[in-house]
Amino acid sequence: MSSPTASATSATSGRLAGEAARRRTFAVISHPDAGKSTLTEALALHAKVISEAGAIHGKAGRKATVSDWMEMEKARGISVSSTALQFEYGDCVINLVDTPGHSDFSEDTYRVLTAVDAAVMLIDAAKGLEPQTLKLFQVARDRGIPVITVINKWDRPGQSPLELLDEIVDRIGLTPTPLFLPVGIAGDFRGLLRRGEDGAATEYIHFTRTAGGATIAPEEHYTPEQALEREDDVWVTAAEESELLSAAGQDHDQELFLAGHTSPVIYASAMLNFGVRQILETLIELAPPPRARKDVNGDPRETSAPFSAVIFKVQAGMDTAHRDRLAFMRIVSGEFERGMVVTHAQTNRPFATKYALTVFGRERTTVDTAYPGDVVGLVNATALAPGHTLYVDKKVEFPPIPSFAPEHFATLRAKTADKYKQFRKAMDQLDSEGVVQVLRNDARGDASPVLAAVGPMQFEVVTARMQSEFNVETQLDFLPFQLARRTDAESADELNRQRGVEVFTRTDGALLALFSDKWRLQYIVKELPKLTLDVLVAGAE
Repeated sequence: MSSPTASATSATSGRLAGEAARRRTFAVISHPDAGKSTLTEALALHAKVISEAGAIHGKAGRKATVSDWMEMEKARGISVSSTALQFEYGDCVINLVDTPGHSDFSEDTYRVLTAVDAAVMLIDAAKGLEPQTLKLFQVARDRGIPVITVINKWDRPGQSPLELLDEIVDRIGLTPTPLFLPVGIAGDFRGLLRRGEDGAATEYIHFTRTAGGATIAPEEHYTPEQALEREDDVWVTAAEESELLSAAGQDHDQELFLAGHTSPVIYASAMLNFGVRQILETLIELAPPPRARKDVNGDPRETSAPFSAVIFKVQAGMDTAHRDRLAFMRIVSGEFERGMVVTHAQTNRPFATKYALTVFGRERTTVDTAYPGDVVGLVNATALAPGHTLYVDKKVEFPPIPSFAPEHFATLRAKTADKYKQFRKAMDQLDSEGVVQVLRNDARGDASPVLAAVGPMQFEVVTARMQSEFNVETQLDFLPFQLARRTDAESADELNRQRGVEVFTRTDGALLALFSDKWRLQYIVKELPKLTLDVLVAGAE
C-alpha cells in the first residue's frame, strides 16, 4: 500500500503532466503588413477574449489593435514590441506570443522564437514569401520549431493557390500540405474545402461577411455533393486541385510536420475572420505541447522536473503610471506558484515572485499558478535579462540567447551635461532589455556609447523612450560602419591598427570588430587569415 506522501506526489505529477499536455505555445512570424496583428486579434476574438476586433483596417486613422501599446506603434500602425496572450479554447490553453512586425525588430522576434513550441508562418496571398518571412523561417528551422502556414488576405486579388504552394517548395524547401483549400479565387473568397487523408474533399465550409469583419464570421457546413450544387465550377476547381496535391504526395503527415519537413497550410482572411477557427483547431490538433528543453550541458530538462523557466523578453514602460520593468519568462518545467522564491542562475541569488502577471498590450491579469509552456511576466525584475534562467531545487541553466548581427551603428549622448546621471541609468535599462546592443571601448569612454542595431528604427525607440521615460534629450550620430564580427582578445590589437576597423566590448563581454564595409572585411580576412572573425546570428557571410 502506497504512503499518503507517495500518493500526493503521484497526484501532483499527474496534474502537472495533464496541464502541460493542454498547452500550445506559438508565435506568428511574418513580413511587415502581412496581417500579423490582425490575425492575433482575430484569434482572440474567436476565443472570446475580446468581443470586437479593434483594428479599423487600413493604416490611416486606424484604431490601435489590442496588442499594440507604444505610441510609436499606434502612430505608424506597426508592432515593435512583443506581448503575450493566454486564453482557453476547447480543452486547451493557448499561449500566443505576439512578435514585432517590423524587420528592424527581428532580433526581438528571434528571442520570442526561443520561447515557443510552434510557429505560424503568415504569408500575404498577393506578395508570397517576402524577405523578413524567409529570414524568420530560417531561424524557426534552425531551432527545430514546426511551422504551420497561413496564407492570408485571400479576400483580395492575389496568386493562385498552387502557385503559392510551389513558391514555398522552391524557395525554402518545405513541403506544404494543405488541410484546407480556398473555394473561390483570391479576391472571391467563398469558403474552405476540407481535405481528407487521401486528398478527397470531405466538407465545404461557407463563410458570410460581417460588418467590417469586426465580429466572428458565420459558418455554414455542406457535404461535397451540396457544395457542388451550390458553387458549381468553383467547387470543382478546388476539388481537382486537392486531388492534384494528393497525387504529388502533399497530404499531412504528423511525423514529417514535427520533424520540420512539411507544413500544414490553411487559407484565410484575418480581416474578415474567414478561416480563423480552422487555424485555432489546427494548432490544438497538430502543434506539439511543451517538450523537454536542453540545458547548457546538453541534458534534457523534462517538463515534469522541478520548476525552471527561461527569460526571453524584458520590457519597461508598459504602464505609464509607473516606471515598471517586466521580465517575460517561458516556463520550461514544473509548476509555478505566485510568491514562490526561485533562484536566479546567473547570480545564484533568490528572486521573489510576488508580482506575476499575464500581459497583453496594457491589460494585466494576476497569475497565481502556471505550467510548462505558459508565459508569465515578473514585475520589477531589475536583475533579469533575456536568456537568464530561474529555477528551484537543483541548479539548472539554459543556453543564452544569441544576439543578432547588427548592421547599423551610432553614438548617443545627452544633449546637456546635467542629464548625464539619468542618461547612464536609462542606457543601462535599455541595454538590459535588449532594445539595442551597447558597445564601449576605452577610446570613446562612457559619455557617448556606441549603439548597434539590426535596423535604424531601434534607434528611434531608444531616443523616444529616453525622452518620454527619463526626460533626457539625446543627440544621435551615425557611424560609418556597416557590419560586425565576433573576435577575441588575441586579435583585437591587430584589428585596432587596421584602417576602417574598430573593436568594442559588448555588455555581455563579447568583443565585436566593426568594419566600414564588406570589402574592408574581405581584405583583412585575406591578408590576416589567422585573426578570429566569427559570423554572428543572421549575419551576412
